[in-house]
Amino acid sequence: MPDYPGRTHEHRRDGRRRRRDFRGWETPRRLEDRTVLVTGAAGGLGGAITRGLVAGGSRVWAADRRAHELDGMFASLPGGPGVVRPLLLDVRDPEAAADAVKQVCDEGGRLDVLINNAAVDVTLPVGALSAHDADLVIGTDLLGPIYLCLEAFRRMTAQGGGHIVNILSTAAVSTWTEAGLYSAAKHGLRAFTHTLFREAKRDCPGVGITGVIAGGMRTPFITERFPDADISLLQEPSAVADAVFFALTRPVHHLIPEIVAIPHNEPSWP
Repeated sequence: MPDYPGRTHEHRRDGRRRRRDFRGWETPRRLEDRTVLVTGAAGGLGGAITRGLVAGGSRVWAADRRAHELDGMFASLPGGPGVVRPLLLDVRDPEAAADAVKQVCDEGGRLDVLINNAAVDVTLPVGALSAHDADLVIGTDLLGPIYLCLEAFRRMTAQGGGHIVNILSTAAVSTWTEAGLYSAAKHGLRAFTHTLFREAKRDCPGVGITGVIAGGMRTPFITERFPDADISLLQEPSAVADAVFFALTRPVHHLIPEIVAIPHNEPSWP
């Protein structure tokens, strides 16, 4: 086994060395007592992420722009050691995004994790799209996450640690018809996520940056827009939530810039 900086060994009687420690690099982290902001929390994936965080003992700020759906999500939450706070937020508003991060930090003391999950789509051919459609999709799926990243990254760098997870899509690496705006936004968010990862790695090793490329899920995001979709080809949102939790619980110096979580028959991958 090769040596690395920080690795120490002790010799066994048979002359072979065994690893004793590695500066804690191999110690998994826990979700317990971490303060987390989740956007799009009332949706299928957002709800699955929120439920898992609560079960793991996190303090979760569940943000969404839909008050009624937030109420429904809270009513369905199982018990757990974690705590959940609702937060009405339209991520397209940069001032609201900044205020949300400030509120979490002021009331929680710090922001440990930001999960940019909120997303919308307008399923129309390019010739039928409007400027309003572009503002909605690009504002929600690209600019909104960027606004929140800008606020969260500065604070995480100042506090010496944290983790940002941006939920991407196979649309970030592929294209198909009637998804021009969505694909443009997700391609852009993937590029921004990769850049943020490189800067965090250079400037603040305690801050993790992860993009999660998610394939089709059994959520209203697909089933309401495509009622004839074969749901047997889709994955449960809990599978993607598990990929998020995997990234969040790796040792600090075990970097995961990107994860792909797709169902077996995902048609848009690779």
